[in-house]
Amino acid sequence: MLEPQQPEGQVEEQAAEEQLDVEESEPEEVEASEETQEEEEPPRYRVKVDNEEMEVTLDELLKGYSRTSDYTKKTQTLAEQRKAVEAERSRIEEAARIRDQYSQRLAVVEQMLTAQPEENLAELKEVDPIQYAVKVAERAERDKQLAVIRQERQAIAARQQADQQERLRTHLSSEAEKLKSAIPEMADEAKGEVIRKEIKDFAKSIGFSDQELAQVYDHRAVLTLYEAMQWRKLQEGKIKTAKKVTEAPKMLKPGTTGKQTTAEQDAMKKMRARLAKTGDKRDAARLFEKFI
Repeated sequence: MLEPQQPEGQVEEQAAEEQLDVEESEPEEVEASEETQEEEEPPRYRVKVDNEEMEVTLDELLKGYSRTSDYTKKTQTLAEQRKAVEAERSRIEEAARIRDQYSQRLAVVEQMLTAQPEENLAELKEVDPIQYAVKVAERAERDKQLAVIRQERQAIAARQQADQQERLRTHLSSEAEKLKSAIPEMADEAKGEVIRKEIKDFAKSIGFSDQELAQVYDHRAVLTLYEAMQWRKLQEGKIKTAKKVTEAPKMLKPGTTGKQTTAEQDAMKKMRARLAKTGDKRDAARLFEKFI
């Protein structure tokens, strides 16, 4: 069944109304899209960094926490390592203290054993053979104890010497690093060898012996010698410069050649002869002018 056709004017009016509805709906869609973007912006959090408040996103906050956590872990690890080193050093020091006490007690026991009076075994053998046997056994036991004590004391002394040498090596290594910081040229092997020789020669020139120099362990003492050596070099350089200036030839006047002609030599001779004859001050002044 055919639908009734609308008049042409009504069709155009209906199309215009639909177009208007479409145009009115577009701003709403744009506004909705902007609202969606605003809603999608990540939230920000207020934190305090170096006593200054600032806003950061959750991602930045997590990254900062990760860095802080990593730094905290490293700090804790270093603290634990330092604690372990301190505990080990305390243990070593305590062991050394106990060892020293033990050595002192062994020395006392050794002194007591050696201080016991000696029996005349030959006479006792003739008088009382039984007592003689007892004394011989006691002396043998005492000698055995003394041998054990002396052996133990020697072992302790060897360990003490080894510990002392190790502490000395550690100290020398630390002082060498401090010296390199004070004198950077010492870090170079070749330059350092030259500087060490110069310092040693300088120290010996002011009275140090080889034995005294071998006992110099403090980098401050070496630095003092180095600075004194540099001061001497500076003073010697000034003296040489002054000597060169003193010995430098006199400057000639402009236009002079530095060599006298025969005529000038003759004139000088005549002026000297005249001065010797007259002794007049004016003749002396004329002759002096020729020299300058």
